[in-house]
Amino acid sequence: MHIFFDVDYTILSFDQILRRGTVEVFARLVDEGHQVYVWSGEGVRWGVVRGFGLEPYVSGVFAKPLGDFANGLRRFRVSPVPEFVVDDYPEIVSYFGGFHIQEFFHSRDNDDELETVYEVIRDLANGGHVDHPRWRPRSPECVALLEASKLGTGSEEGLG
Repeated sequence: MHIFFDVDYTILSFDQILRRGTVEVFARLVDEGHQVYVWSGEGVRWGVVRGFGLEPYVSGVFAKPLGDFANGLRRFRVSPVPEFVVDDYPEIVSYFGGFHIQEFFHSRDNDDELETVYEVIRDLANGGHVDHPRWRPRSPECVALLEASKLGTGSEEGLG
């Protein structure tokens, strides 16, 4: 599965602390055959990925569209299409499907949210039932976008 993690307030606090469990969860996801990506509404954030030693686990880093998601993927050249997103921004989770994570604003708020995210992804990947209240299925528009990309029509021209 192509799993996209937001940066600010998802894996990184306002005071620039990496959320507890980020490295471990990324490593487990990759070991289980998933591809982990990082994206941000602030643009491409390679500095965060490199600065916190996430490079061995991250398959790509992108700018994240904050609206008009299908066209935003094309505009920011995001490929592959996200199959699961982890974000504190509920609208993007409702579109792509994934987990609406509690905001990680300050290092004192450090929690075990990413362990919950891992469990939801594991259950979903294993065909299990997911009933966590902050998990969201993909929107019909995203399902169509994923199908088009799998058929080879999801090229830059086809993503709009």
